[in-house]
Amino acid sequence: MLGHHYTRTFLETAVASMNAGCNLELSYGMRNNVFMHIPQALAMGNITLQMLRDRVRPLFYTRMRLGEFDPPAMNPYSTLDLSVVQSPEHRSLSLEAAVKSFVLLKNVRGTLPLRAQDLRGQRLAVVGPFADNPRVLFGDYAPVPEPQYIYTPRRGLETLAANVSVAAGCREPQCQRYSRADVVGAAGAADVVVVCLGTGIDVETEGKDRSDLSLPGHQLELLQDAVQ
Repeated sequence: MLGHHYTRTFLETAVASMNAGCNLELSYGMRNNVFMHIPQALAMGNITLQMLRDRVRPLFYTRMRLGEFDPPAMNPYSTLDLSVVQSPEHRSLSLEAAVKSFVLLKNVRGTLPLRAQDLRGQRLAVVGPFADNPRVLFGDYAPVPEPQYIYTPRRGLETLAANVSVAAGCREPQCQRYSRADVVGAAGAADVVVVCLGTGIDVETEGKDRSDLSLPGHQLELLQDAVQ
């Protein structure tokens, strides 16, 4: 609220937040937190002790129900390791969730889905900065997975019975330096071309918005070259 000029000081922010019913502050990494001004607000009479208790009670009730104060031995999740998290059952469920979350905007001539039996002996080109770059595949606040469990478009498509070639065109989503020859060469020699474009956290993230919805850098040129 302070950053948006709704309040002028942390003290005003603490009072306004408590009056609004807030009982939890995202303050990681800050030395001077809003909640540290609650005692001052209480001493000045801006908030009451009963109001403070009303805010604290549901917060700690929820934390207790979540087991935050239990001994580690009582937490059933503390013994889970990658053999459980990356079990075949969980990986299969993740794949199902991914497939069902795709949004297909246009499917000319029923091109999709690509089927392994239709690609045997075919040449498949994967182009674009997202073709085989694991680092750019994860959004803001995403966990860092084990590398062996990351499937880039290239790695996924290589599981099909096809001859797969890759041409990123540009190494990062900003796509400031574009190698047109690589993309044209790969696309021109292929029977099927998969173009992998987008933004990623290098282009947009919390506190870093784009001014328009255009593809970054030379990505539109890359797409046009692949289509041509």
